[in-house]
Amino acid sequence: MTHITRRTALASAAASTLATPILAAPSIARAQTPLQWRMVTSWPRNLPGPGVSARRLAERITTMSQGRIEIKLYSAEEIVPAFGVMDAVGGEVAEIGHTAAVFWMGKIKAAAFFLSIPYGLTPLEHNAWIEQGGGQALWDELYADLGVKPFMAGNTGMSMGGWFKNELHSKTDLEGLKFRMPGLGGEMYGGMGIVQVSTPPGQILPELQRGTIDAAEFAGPSSDLALALYRAAPFYYWPGLHEPNGTGECIINNRVWQELDENLKTIVATACAAENAAALAEAEMRNAEALRALVEDHGVQLRQFPRDIEAAARPVARDVLAQFDAEGGLDARIYRSYVAMLERERRWSDVSVRAFLDARERG
Repeated sequence: MTHITRRTALASAAASTLATPILAAPSIARAQTPLQWRMVTSWPRNLPGPGVSARRLAERITTMSQGRIEIKLYSAEEIVPAFGVMDAVGGEVAEIGHTAAVFWMGKIKAAAFFLSIPYGLTPLEHNAWIEQGGGQALWDELYADLGVKPFMAGNTGMSMGGWFKNELHSKTDLEGLKFRMPGLGGEMYGGMGIVQVSTPPGQILPELQRGTIDAAEFAGPSSDLALALYRAAPFYYWPGLHEPNGTGECIINNRVWQELDENLKTIVATACAAENAAALAEAEMRNAEALRALVEDHGVQLRQFPRDIEAAARPVARDVLAQFDAEGGLDARIYRSYVAMLERERRWSDVSVRAFLDARERG
């Protein structure tokens, strides 16, 4: 990924017809009142799920701080590209960003744990790891060298398995498939023969339509419906083996964060937590409705992955994840902390959520 400087980012924005008028360069060196912050995001503006979370978070911080922090929101490509948010915030082009941890695997591979990993923690379990199981401290440590402070600040819920132009009959149908599947999920399916492709959310549909990719995943039904992926790929597969959680992250420039007084730090952290909870509740409601609309209104063919795909994916996923333990250092500490939480939660989930859902269906 090309490193983004203030000069290149602002020059790009000035040249683009999509960009809004350039504001004065943000002051990072010394806090001012009111503070003028730019928020850059990886999302199309108001994209259901993460795009809405970004907007609401900006509004929450501005309102809760009573205007002491004023945030101007920029969607993907208005100042920096979708995958340029980390460089922009860490490099002082913007004070704050809204994005997803999986996009930084090229810089710090263990970032994937702070969004989701194959066969990993569900949204509630992930929240427990970050807030109660030591995950936040590990996340802070991992991102420190990139110059940002991270927070959970949104969640699209459990993901679907992906959109496919052609029906899958067995794992052999994956071989050679050009699949938009970033992160460790892409590595898992890569071990099963796909060609892994990473594409910004706003470009998924055009690339499906052009045939640049044969299949794609993004998030849950609500966000997928908004991106209109059904127009190019009619088969919609479940379950989302690669991504059982959908945490969106807020990142703040470390110098900006350290210059805030304790009151403003509390406001920002509380706004992020509020958005994280609100977004997950919204995802549960809207994903259910969007799934109905996709099937009943748009003729989407809902399919379960063939059993041999599920059976083959699990051991490949274990091999993909084992590399972090072998790496040692911080990567190994993150891996071991995450796996410890997974083992702790598995027994409880068996006798609580799984048992209840089974009983509910039998009734």
